[in-house]
Amino acid sequence: MSNSSSITQFLLLAFTDTRELQLLHFWLFLGIYLAALLGNGLIITTIACDQHLHAPMYFFLLNLSLLDLGCISTIVPKSMANSLWDTRAISYIGCAAQLFSFAFLAIGGYCLLTVMSYDCYVAICKPLHYGTLLGSRACVHMAAAAWASGFLTALLHTANTFSLPVCKGNALHQFFCEIPQILKLSCSDASLRELGLIGLSVCLGFGCFVFIVVSYVQILRAVLRIPSEQGRHKAFSTCLPHLAVVSLFVSTVMIAYLKSPSISSPSLDLVVSFLYSVVPPAVNPLIYSMRNQELKVALKKLIQSFFCQQQ
Repeated sequence: MSNSSSITQFLLLAFTDTRELQLLHFWLFLGIYLAALLGNGLIITTIACDQHLHAPMYFFLLNLSLLDLGCISTIVPKSMANSLWDTRAISYIGCAAQLFSFAFLAIGGYCLLTVMSYDCYVAICKPLHYGTLLGSRACVHMAAAAWASGFLTALLHTANTFSLPVCKGNALHQFFCEIPQILKLSCSDASLRELGLIGLSVCLGFGCFVFIVVSYVQILRAVLRIPSEQGRHKAFSTCLPHLAVVSLFVSTVMIAYLKSPSISSPSLDLVVSFLYSVVPPAVNPLIYSMRNQELKVALKKLIQSFFCQQQ
């Protein structure tokens, strides 16, 4: 039996062994990655440059775009490089860094989505107290708490996962370094600590999910009591993009981690992991920009000013 000290690299699972399809995978991921860079980059630049968007909702959105950019940049470039150079290898240190970075940014993003649901709740249900409950200092503290939660959770998981002896080779059945796949390579008795950490994380994640659901139940009740149709439309336009982003992330993660082992297969695991790790960071900017009128106007001004400067 080998252990982790003798392993210098892991082998990631390729989407395909056919060279032409590998190149197709490279170009597909390149297009998605560039779309995510452009979309999130535009949102970050627009919010940073437009004084009208210096509000709590857009401050949290800016942080979410930063997390999304980091999240997709952690896994997609390596997968693209493997397809382009027809290789599966990732170094032991590179795998640990990728696992930590992805967990940090993904968990931080989920915590931030929870904070954003509170922002929507206060904006709709307690508008007179919005400035008091969500002042600049409170917003910074909540965003910092989301980032710190992701960092500490990822640090615990990464340190514990890579302290386990690896007994079953170095081939991962995933296109990036993922905790469950690495646990499959470790000794079953040694992985109990990590399973306990995963159980704790699941409890915390479920707590955030319940908080989000309760917040939106209260929001829906408040919106339905608004007498004017214009007021209801404005309220829905404020919160529907966030609800769509939460639904996309939670549903894909639930499919990835709660599906029955009997229907699990390498191909299905690849598709499901793609849905929760790559699709949300690329789609989130589109969801927010389509429904938010203020953001659309600010984006339009930013693009117009850019082209005017080029002329």
